Amino acid sequence: MAGFMCQARWQWRKRAWSAGNITVEARQAIRNLISVLNEAAYGPEHVVRCGVWLDDPRDFGAFNAVFREFFGEHPPARSCVVSSMAIDCKVEIECVAYKDPAV
Repeated sequence: MAGFMCQARWQWRKRAWSAGNITVEARQAIRNLISVLNEAAYGPEHVVRCGVWLDDPRDFGAFNAVFREFFGEHPPARSCVVSSMAIDCKVEIECVAYKDPAV
């Protein structure tokens, strides 16, 4: 069974887009992504690939540090591009998660 999700930075409680710094936005985006994964009975250990869009290329190092907080020393495959965002955010993340149906 494989799943696919796309996630941008969203303030769940305020129900509004909110600009912050890359560290704050990356943490929230990954937390939101993990929340969606958990609802589908997946976890970060099931993520095999992430696609990341950054608004500013200078944010790559800070984003990498946050990514490691959640995915550790053996992170999933990842591509990262710089792109203008359609909304006021600094990062958008999508992922593909896979769970062996035999387990």
